Amino acid sequence: MWPLRLSRRQAQGREWERAALDYLKRRQLSRVEENFRCKGGEIDLIMRDGATLVFVEVRQRADREHGGAAASITPAKIRRLVCAAQVYLLRFPVTPPCRFDLVAIDGEQIEWLRNIIEV
Repeated sequence: MWPLRLSRRQAQGREWERAALDYLKRRQLSRVEENFRCKGGEIDLIMRDGATLVFVEVRQRADREHGGAAASITPAKIRRLVCAAQVYLLRFPVTPPCRFDLVAIDGEQIEWLRNIIEV
């Protein structure tokens, strides 16, 4: 199998996802899965916060000019996140409690926003 080659942008994205993972682990969440992909969308991080499954989107912007990382989530992105989460949840016989969180990285500042999507 050929080694995975990432573009510069993809490599930077992985670095930000790693920073978000470390940030959440320091806040007592545990890693379940990274970069879950399906036909309908993708989820950057899947974490566990006690009994709750947490689907995490990681967004990064150089600064808060033009709204920053949190403002970059579009309705289309929300639909893809929900679709991917629904596919992921099919593996459970009973759906666990879950929520959608955002880790917004603006420059070097990290902000964790909980329960960003009401489903």
